[in-house]
Amino acid sequence: MEPILLDFPTEFTTERLLLRMPQPGDGEAVNSAICHSIEELKPYMQFAQEMPKEEDTEKNIRKAYAKFILRQDMRFLIFHKEEGHFIGSIALHHPHWDIPKFEIGYWLDARQTGKGNMTEALIGLTEFAFHEIGAKRLELLIAVINEKSRKVAEQAGYELEGILKNEDRLPDGRLMDSRLYVKNPD
Repeated sequence: MEPILLDFPTEFTTERLLLRMPQPGDGEAVNSAICHSIEELKPYMQFAQEMPKEEDTEKNIRKAYAKFILRQDMRFLIFHKEEGHFIGSIALHHPHWDIPKFEIGYWLDARQTGKGNMTEALIGLTEFAFHEIGAKRLELLIAVINEKSRKVAEQAGYELEGILKNEDRLPDGRLMDSRLYVKNPD
């Protein structure tokens, strides 16, 4: 079956969070979070190398919306369920629909760190991917120097499959080794 014909929910909830596909108009909230978090994101995220314009963030959101519909990349925006504010983003990237497997990427508004939000979002996305999409393998590639992300992966039950030497480059151009964390359905 062609991926574009796959039907699955565009949002789901966890105990404290609402995760949903991006919508036109989300750029303002996402831009604000990026701007408040730029120094924490800059070492790891290519998109955070300079302060983004709200218009550019809105364009990015609309492209993410289109890619979600096309099943080319499934980004979910994370909102606090009770308070309603945006707190981060998590996605199923690089789909290999013939398996199916995905690489997960995420970032969190720096004002929301240390509260268990990303671990909760990752556990929720993992369950969604296995039960709603039928994923057979989920991967996280985490820079060896990114200890916070390593802890999130381990707290969410992902297992270290190996360390990939010189796997990618950090935004500053340095070669980096990556930890490959994996989870398969139980």
